[in-house]
Amino acid sequence: MFFRLFHGFVFFVSTTRVAREDHMGGSPIVRQLKGCLTMKTVSASPRSGFHSQDRIMGMVGAWTVFVVNEAYAITSGLGYLSARDASAPISDPYLSIMSLLIVLMAPFLVITMVAVHSYAASRHKPYSRIALAFMILLAGITSSVNFALFAVARQPNPLSSQWVLSYITSTWPPLPQALDFFAWDWFFALSMLLASPIFQRSRLENATRALMLITAVLCFIALALFPFLPALATIIGTIGWGVAGPIVFLLLANLFTRIQPDPSPWPTT
Repeated sequence: MFFRLFHGFVFFVSTTRVAREDHMGGSPIVRQLKGCLTMKTVSASPRSGFHSQDRIMGMVGAWTVFVVNEAYAITSGLGYLSARDASAPISDPYLSIMSLLIVLMAPFLVITMVAVHSYAASRHKPYSRIALAFMILLAGITSSVNFALFAVARQPNPLSSQWVLSYITSTWPPLPQALDFFAWDWFFALSMLLASPIFQRSRLENATRALMLITAVLCFIALALFPFLPALATIIGTIGWGVAGPIVFLLLANLFTRIQPDPSPWPTT
């Protein structure tokens, strides 16, 4: 369960540090993000074809992903503190809560990307369509892996199953977690990479695009290193999808909250 522990620890520490630096005056990165998040307007004109229903989906999806990520980080941090030692896996109830949070978050990842697809300009629709497809693949894999962990591990005698032992053993990397790791470092990264060209019209969109690219690059590096240096790959990948990724959804949430929807009626078929 090392990558779950590290995910929570890094994300909790990074968000705490950002808050502290922001209070003390802020680093250049923090000041730039703060400037993006406090913008009163995102663009001079509404995005054609991006209606109020799309905006609501984007707001609900992106804010939920960010909030659930925060809850996941706090839960994994508490699970780490409750462990007997650093090498011991996270136990219930923290492990079950973490698995259910991932299952809860997965549909909202897809909902957010549906809104991103609606927001994309016509010339970027092919990219957003493929980005949505990759996010659907990620949601399906990570939901299946984490729900299986939650459901099977709660049976009367789960330790008699070698399949369950492959989840909770401290030997790295267990097969199901490697599958989950692959889904995040490949399909999530591809989704971020292909969605990044959509955002070009404002300072907030430029920051979103830059963080999407950073997330994708970190995940690709982690995936390339995983067969050879799994511990290092876990750290790099977790920084990608576990730290930079939630900030991407925070920026998307602010974008969809502030953007003006297209006031024109839905086209009739």
